[in-house]
Amino acid sequence: MLRLKSLVGGRWVEGQGAHAALVNPTTEEPVAEASTAGIDMGEALAFATERGGPALRAMTFAERGELLRAASKAVHAAREELIEIGIANAGNTRGDAKFDVDGASGTLMAYADLGKELGDASYFAEGEPIAFGRSSRLSGQHVLVPREGVAVHVNAFNFPAWGLAEKLAGAWLAGVPVIAKPATATAWMTARLVERLDEAKILPPGALSLLVGSAGDLLARLGPQDALAFTGGSATGTKLRGGDNMLSMAVRVNVEADSLNAAVLGPDVTRGSETYELFLADVVRDATQKAGQKCTAIRRVLVPAAMLGAVREDLADRLSSIVVGDPSSDTTQTGPVATRDQLRDVRAGIDKLASAGSVEVVVGGSSRPKLDAALGDRGFFVAPTLLLAKAARAAGAVHDHEVFGPSTTLMPYDGTAADAVGIVRLGQGGLVTSVYTDDKAWAKAAALGLAPHHGRVYIGSAKMAGASLGPGTVLPQMVHGGPGRAGGGEELGGLRGLSLYLQRTAIQGYGPLVDGLVAGAKRV
Repeated sequence: MLRLKSLVGGRWVEGQGAHAALVNPTTEEPVAEASTAGIDMGEALAFATERGGPALRAMTFAERGELLRAASKAVHAAREELIEIGIANAGNTRGDAKFDVDGASGTLMAYADLGKELGDASYFAEGEPIAFGRSSRLSGQHVLVPREGVAVHVNAFNFPAWGLAEKLAGAWLAGVPVIAKPATATAWMTARLVERLDEAKILPPGALSLLVGSAGDLLARLGPQDALAFTGGSATGTKLRGGDNMLSMAVRVNVEADSLNAAVLGPDVTRGSETYELFLADVVRDATQKAGQKCTAIRRVLVPAAMLGAVREDLADRLSSIVVGDPSSDTTQTGPVATRDQLRDVRAGIDKLASAGSVEVVVGGSSRPKLDAALGDRGFFVAPTLLLAKAARAAGAVHDHEVFGPSTTLMPYDGTAADAVGIVRLGQGGLVTSVYTDDKAWAKAAALGLAPHHGRVYIGSAKMAGASLGPGTVLPQMVHGGPGRAGGGEELGGLRGLSLYLQRTAIQGYGPLVDGLVAGAKRV
């Protein structure tokens, strides 16, 4: 049995005691085991702080960018191996695993290019100097410098490669070391990725540490220079944010949590048009890719009441034809969900939504789908599910509970941007809502109405359909995060992705002295 190890204190360490089993979601057979029992979290934190931090801060942005470039190349070199691990341990189809691994290498490369653009500076001067009074004798300048702590990254089970990369890219470019703690259930891919980075000998000691198992008392040890970035359920995010030291030491915390993302079909879009086909393709992709286990997946689908019948028919036809089964098969389009607990939660969630007022199951449901006889009764499989809420505002559970699996709910609205926005807002904040329309005025009204409640608004139209990446693709140049239910945090977004790890300080004094102090900084 493969026993995963953690990278702490600059060495690979095997946990003690009982180990948690990682299983193949298709066969339910164990594939690896992991534990962090007995690991000294204080040592891990001290090594990253005392060795990794100074090494990264001594580098220029360009040098940190080259570190990220080398990391991107190492991930790409391990691509086939990582894809096979994704199939075996996360239930990914080959396409799903590629989406994860290529997202990781692409994000690292994007931040590598950003580092090259930033050049030979190692910190920022923000804005122009501000003179106090009529002369420049006394002036002030805001600077952004790397904090002297550690970034602890707690990642979700659904993207063991991309989740790691999207967090550490900004931290490394800012000059802050990372301790990564992936979800144990799918930690095999993350562990192998970090092994490949370590084998390539591209990282300064302490720049990256890895915990494959419980974080123990690590989070309780964080102090005022440290940061925590968490992706996962909102209840866990709230608990982490409320830790005694998090509050008393003002530890920076970034949370990405639940999100009831929506897709809205504009009233101008006709059945069979290019925009309509784009809309259908995006909804079906998000309901089936990664078995619906994406934080950006479309959970609610709003269409004008006059189009409800047509959209119901077309979505039902497409979703019912999706091949569910063994993700190692080339014919499979959707594999299993990642864990037995995930299977239980998805099934219970579908039943909860289906029991809400005026909601019915159109396709799929919580029962086990028909599968290849060779699978027997094994595997954590759920059929792609389409629910219909005939009265959108009365379907309370649909706007309150995220089913983190292959499920989406169709509902009508009256065709106005105001009604669509009002219904979407019932989700209390999200990562992304997509709007499909070729009407510029309607798009503007919808996008600006949705913007205060979302980290991103995606507008699909005929003119961009051929180049569309879909609302579920997180781009390193744009922010990822959202208000309210979505956690209130932000990641990525180019330079914005560094903000969690930088300290803004106002330096005041004799004008020429202040100017000289920031002469070597990158002005932003």
